Amino acid sequence: MKILVATEKPFAPAAVNGIKNEAQAAGHEVVLLEKYTDKQQLLDAVADVDAMIVRSDKVTPEVLDAAKNLKIVIRAGAGYDSIDTAYAKEKGVVVENTPGQNSNAVAELVFGLLVFTVRNFFNGKSGSELKGKKLGILAFGNVGRNVARIAKGFGMDVYAFDEFVPKEKIEEQGVHGVNSRDELFEVCDVVSLHIPATAETRESINYQVVNLMKKGGIVVNTARKEVINEAELIKLLAEREDLKYITDIKPDADEEFRKFEGRYFATPKKMGAQTAEANINAGIAAAKQIVSYFATGDEKFRVNK
Repeated sequence: MKILVATEKPFAPAAVNGIKNEAQAAGHEVVLLEKYTDKQQLLDAVADVDAMIVRSDKVTPEVLDAAKNLKIVIRAGAGYDSIDTAYAKEKGVVVENTPGQNSNAVAELVFGLLVFTVRNFFNGKSGSELKGKKLGILAFGNVGRNVARIAKGFGMDVYAFDEFVPKEKIEEQGVHGVNSRDELFEVCDVVSLHIPATAETRESINYQVVNLMKKGGIVVNTARKEVINEAELIKLLAEREDLKYITDIKPDADEEFRKFEGRYFATPKKMGAQTAEANINAGIAAAKQIVSYFATGDEKFRVNK
């Protein structure tokens, strides 16, 4: 089988070597399309491949139509909203992600951003400490659990809410479970977002929700920019000079947010999975899943059933 690794933002060389080793050991061919700058390059590359590994690359209906032999697409990472999963299903194409492979990298970034923020973006003025603060985790999946683990090391008081994880399961992890998203925002000094971008969550972090936070509240977003109602958050930041918003996903309204100097920060690029370890883990996991799919029909990580 022919496997295309299509990455506008390439994998680390060690990850590419790992992908090739896994695939070639099972008798498959690997071709690379890295740093492509035009959609036509992707459309040409998918024309004769059986499988595809992507990062944040968009797999649209046009791409799926061009890929006549495609049987499986793996998103090397957790979020897969860049892939049209419904259309892929119509075409008989399996879509999978690699959950957990980037989780520690994202969780560590949360605390890099938080320390930077509570120390006033390192401007030399006196800041505050994380110890003793209440941290709320919105969604208690792989990333959320890693955030909780690290937060305990900082001496934070950790709370979490997940619509799909029972409160008692959260509390088994030594974390306070709450009954709702709104309660999480009411109780905590910091809320870290780890929800996917779905029809239910898009723009769900809005004026009403964030305004529930106590004085000095901080919202950290390493999830998806689509979950933020940007216009409403800008309105709230203008009204409440005590609130801060930090993210590794530059908002569409970045210029408007930048008016809140000292209370807003966005990394220039999406940084959550940008570690050598996460890069290698996700790439090799993707290759293993493709090999397993062709060998046994394994669809354990399928997201478009």
